[in-house]
Amino acid sequence: MMSPPVRERTPVRASGRRAVPVWERRGLSERMRRLLLEGDVTGRYGGTNDADTGFRITMALAVACSQPHRPWTPADFYEALLYTPTAGGTWARKLRERKGTDYIEAKLAGMLDKARRLVSDGPVIACRQDAIVAIEQVRQVVEDQSWSTADLRNNGLHRSDLKNLVARLGLCERAGGLEHGASVRQLAEEMGCARATVEASNRRLVDGDWLELVKSGSGKKHGSVWRLKIPDRLRPPAAGGRGGAGVGRSPTSGFRGAGTVPTARTTDTRAIGTLMNHDAFHHHGHGLSGARLLACLDPLDGHDADTLRAATGLHRSTVQRRLRRLVDDGLVVERDGRFYLAPTLTGPDGLRRDEDLLAASAHELGTTGRGLARQQRHRRERAHYRRWLDERRARRTRPPRLVLVPAGVVDTDTGELLDQQWRGWDVSDPHHPTWVSAPADPQELRTCS
Repeated sequence: MMSPPVRERTPVRASGRRAVPVWERRGLSERMRRLLLEGDVTGRYGGTNDADTGFRITMALAVACSQPHRPWTPADFYEALLYTPTAGGTWARKLRERKGTDYIEAKLAGMLDKARRLVSDGPVIACRQDAIVAIEQVRQVVEDQSWSTADLRNNGLHRSDLKNLVARLGLCERAGGLEHGASVRQLAEEMGCARATVEASNRRLVDGDWLELVKSGSGKKHGSVWRLKIPDRLRPPAAGGRGGAGVGRSPTSGFRGAGTVPTARTTDTRAIGTLMNHDAFHHHGHGLSGARLLACLDPLDGHDADTLRAATGLHRSTVQRRLRRLVDDGLVVERDGRFYLAPTLTGPDGLRRDEDLLAASAHELGTTGRGLARQQRHRRERAHYRRWLDERRARRTRPPRLVLVPAGVVDTDTGELLDQQWRGWDVSDPHHPTWVSAPADPQELRTCS
């Protein structure tokens, strides 16, 4: 059967000028523009086969074309995928060749409607910059909190919860929003701790209103989806007030109390995220306390132990013990009772990770290879889990029913019994024949039903 003729469309061109492409007129992010023009070169939308991959690419483009303040019309979507030789529209054009233009246009319109419903159900984020602003608001609240032992105990939190929030902030930045996918093993590798520690921390953060489980993970390819948020008790006051500081925030310049904030920051989440998963900052090494102390130090402006204790909220003996170890390993320089960040750990944007120096420190502390062992253990667990899923699927698959009555015993048209060896049997069910009795008339060769 011949497929219906394909209607070709030519972009309208102004006199003497080249027509502006639709993705330039309607607006599209840089990443989605590359996906449309070059295809999935990174393998991010790879599926089980070519058709699945093409569907995922098209659906991702439909979501990108349904963003607020810049929605595409179906005609623009058709022009970009069907009537322009773009790499992202290969799947749609192949489907048009097989099933016709009307079918593929209706399918693309349905995918665009589905994407608009999906976008309308979520928070309104007009661009990636809005998502970065939302993430930075959460980061600011996390950094403004006092993570001392006494405050953590009063709030029902633990020191590992700070590492959990820091790791999730990095995942949110890579995901482009507060909703992010994260497995327990992935967080354990990002935080540099055990899987049980991550599970307990997730429960505390959910109870503390820092975290919300959007969708629980299942199977091999579907991980859990979480949403990071600010607890209601810690939300900053609405704009338009008197200009004072919110809870846990420094006062605005020009108001009473401004200028009294110490120079050392209480918590630098970016610096902590750079160090916390290294072997040198394992629980039996410098730990989270050592990472927090390094995040407060500067290569030029030194701080004494009392200032660092006030900035971090750590106990005096903890600060002294951690600083002594950091100085012995060459991560901190001490001069006249003041402590400075080592020059090798100083980068253009602040604290940087020197692998050679940190590896030597981990060797001295006896924590070398802890992170690698954790990754290998997680790989084995993932392999065992996938094997268990395959075995469970095989167990749930029912074997085909055994046919006991072979073909040719009964005439399918008349129902007459052709093989006299089955005389007296009810063969109406070929999977379960039953003995009835021998027929009275030997010439009766029909089945007993």
